[in-house]
Amino acid sequence: MSRTTTMTVRLSGVLSEFVAENVGEDGSYENISEYIRDLIRRDKERVEMEAFDRLKAELQQAFSAPESSYKQLTADEVIARNRA
Repeated sequence: MSRTTTMTVRLSGVLSEFVAENVGEDGSYENISEYIRDLIRRDKERVEMEAFDRLKAELQQAFSAPESSYKQLTADEVIARNRA
């Protein structure tokens, strides 16, 4: 189920001017809501990409480790380690 939330944001000075430059006939967005939704989507994508990059780095480190450094664990031990 989709939920809609209405938010009020106050901007002044340079931030308000910057938003005004990006909205309307001369801007890239028709209205402020469209602009804010795009900013939030981009930030969400950035956060997801950072998480993916961290996972990728951990996997690369794990796969490059020598076979002798691996320790056999049960599923319960893995779950307990990840909860800690």
